[in-house]
Amino acid sequence: MPEQLHPDSPEQSAAIARLQAENHALRAELEETNQGVLALYAELDTQAEQLREASDLKSRFLSYMSHEFRTPLGSILSITSLLSDELDGPLSPEQHKQVAFISMASRELSDMVDDLLDLAKIEAGRITISPAWFDMLDLFSALRGMFRPIVEGSAVDLIFEEPAGLPQLYTDDKKLAQILRNFISNALKFTPRGEVRVCARLEGNDRVRFSVSDTGIGIAADLHDVLFEDFNQIDSPLQKRLRGTGLGLSLCKRFAELLGGEVGMESSPGVGSSFFVTIPLALAQGDADAC
Repeated sequence: MPEQLHPDSPEQSAAIARLQAENHALRAELEETNQGVLALYAELDTQAEQLREASDLKSRFLSYMSHEFRTPLGSILSITSLLSDELDGPLSPEQHKQVAFISMASRELSDMVDDLLDLAKIEAGRITISPAWFDMLDLFSALRGMFRPIVEGSAVDLIFEEPAGLPQLYTDDKKLAQILRNFISNALKFTPRGEVRVCARLEGNDRVRFSVSDTGIGIAADLHDVLFEDFNQIDSPLQKRLRGTGLGLSLCKRFAELLGGEVGMESSPGVGSSFFVTIPLALAQGDADAC
């Protein structure tokens, strides 16, 4: 049977004093830990605020520079149009070629500026989603007319499969058209010859998948995971001749998410690529309001 300590014994007093000392040390350690945690939270809050300020400054800078670039680019495009129409006198074949080069370069820069402006709007939360009912047939018809001048005389056939039997969509047709325009434009750039095919089909009862497939150069498997990230571009001889921001596909991904959908791709080098976007047939009202 263990030995019982007398309440007033020296041993009992020493044990109590030891426990009190341990308790005091534990309280001091907990207090120190709490102070450390509070300091860490304060530092994290400060860093989060600094990141928010840096992100806001970047968005404002991109927006400001995009608007500043738009004015001179618009003037250049207007002047090249006037020159091409020969309103101030005839041009030689070589002058027509030079004016066409200036116009093409200006349009490429204008596209880059538009991409940067869209990125700034998305990061600042100022993108507006305006859903409405529309027919996919009308969307395909508008896209076909837009790209007709580009493919005329080229070695690439742009084919739009008839979206027969598909219901109307309730979504932002302008954002959807921007996604498809980017997919089609990229497919045409990286398809020296062959075809680019655009189609739409139902997935389940409430979603539709738009795909743009080509017979172009294809994309290596190790690039598939990074293609939809900001400022990423394909490393190929064709890419070196074609300028861009590397924002097109990342913007497609962000627009698709705003429309309640997602993007994806399949590709094999030397075979071709297929880029697709899948969105709901009807954008939920809450998703539209959240944007």
